[in-house]
Amino acid sequence: MKRRDFHKGVIGLGLAVGAAMAGGGSSARGAEAPEPAGTPAAQAGPAAGAESILEPARKLPVRKFDVVVAGGGTAGVVAAIAAARQGAKTALIEQKGYTGGTITEGGTALHSFFNVWKPYPGVKKLQLVKGIPHEIIERLTKMGGTSGHAELSLGFNHDSVCLAVDVEMYKLLSHTMLDEAGVYVCLNTLLAGAVMEGRRIKGVIAESRSGREVFCAKSFVDCTGYGDLAAHAGAEYAEPNDYSLCNSMGVANVDIESFCENLRLSQFAKGLRSGKENQIVRFEGSPKVSGVGIHLTTTTVQDKYLMFVKADVGGSWGKTKSWHVTDRDAITKLELEARKRQQEMIALIRKVPGCEAAFAARSSPSINIRRGRVIRCDYDIPLKDILGGRHFDDDVMAYGFHDQCMKIGGGGGSYGIPYRALRAANIENLLVAGMMITSDYKAHQSTRNTVCCMGQGQAAGTAAALCAKKPCTTRELPYTELRKALEAGGVHFES
Repeated sequence: MKRRDFHKGVIGLGLAVGAAMAGGGSSARGAEAPEPAGTPAAQAGPAAGAESILEPARKLPVRKFDVVVAGGGTAGVVAAIAAARQGAKTALIEQKGYTGGTITEGGTALHSFFNVWKPYPGVKKLQLVKGIPHEIIERLTKMGGTSGHAELSLGFNHDSVCLAVDVEMYKLLSHTMLDEAGVYVCLNTLLAGAVMEGRRIKGVIAESRSGREVFCAKSFVDCTGYGDLAAHAGAEYAEPNDYSLCNSMGVANVDIESFCENLRLSQFAKGLRSGKENQIVRFEGSPKVSGVGIHLTTTTVQDKYLMFVKADVGGSWGKTKSWHVTDRDAITKLELEARKRQQEMIALIRKVPGCEAAFAARSSPSINIRRGRVIRCDYDIPLKDILGGRHFDDDVMAYGFHDQCMKIGGGGGSYGIPYRALRAANIENLLVAGMMITSDYKAHQSTRNTVCCMGQGQAAGTAAALCAKKPCTTRELPYTELRKALEAGGVHFES
């Protein structure tokens, strides 16, 4: 498969940094890795024949670790904690000034720690995702930062449980837990390149206001969402561009009860809100008010506040777009469109009784994506595995939610994420976790969801630490050792 060119920094450790160069070529495919869907477009950047400047060579300071995790979002936080708890000296590189990712920026609720049991008589309620993700939610609940696992009383064909979180508390808790685990957290730090030795990553180039550095390690985990580290390392990938984008805002001064009374509801759940039980925490619907043409799905854990209201831009889901999420200029235009759309939505919300003084109290710092690059891994999960409730001989977790209400295992069942689906093809020491796996769009409607990404993160971080400890490549790690470590970390496996 032809790989997109990706501008990479070339470095001689202890010697010099060369000029920026375009990567090229392709690697042999693995036996079980179908080619990801989508046809990559030309790399956004300077036009052919444009003037260029040779960057002067310079020496870079080196930091040494066992594991480096790129991206401190939904999967990355859990991956870094898991690696550090295995005794690995772990660094986490995150370009924003906080951790949490989509959970704090783009999601309405965390989907889902449980199977979807309510639509299926006789199917038992089962918590599928435990371990570190469950621990995070337990601690966040004690802080007053969640709705609890609130069961839906309306719209439960989509999901049986809604778990809403307070985004600011999640930022605090996730960083606190990283600190407690001993992770070296580098915020406000850009991942700028990869240093390769054949098919192995030797280090990553990171740049911050403290300067430009190289983080060397034995194992690496890409949790960037965009697949930035994998692309810098020369991994094969595609950009399907088959989702709309959004910017999510928090809306204050909303009478939640009055708002719901004026909606044609399609989803509804009660749970913990501002420390009180049996309060509205999740709803979806369209206003009955004449002239208010919006459809909202939102959650809250605080009175008079909608934690997430999404302004979608960039076209419908499931159809290939003309732009790419890695195209800076196209995304800049969509950033403006999303913020204009937010203000239009605020104006409409103010027409609903009890919401006349509503205003945007928060917005995401940038466009929220549902996937960026799809990294080719040793196994590409197809929809038939999910609907068939397939489990593997190298499962690293069980999951049971699909965003399009599709029946898993005949309804109420689960499927497994295999370890091989997290191994970047043709790179010896790179694992990926989160929305970058699974090329099949309909399969991805399950694997990209927040709680699945959290579980993948624990698996990838644990495996990376074990590989560093032995040391061995990601393919040489005995599955029995990984399974034992994951079980010790509280991960649930289906029998």
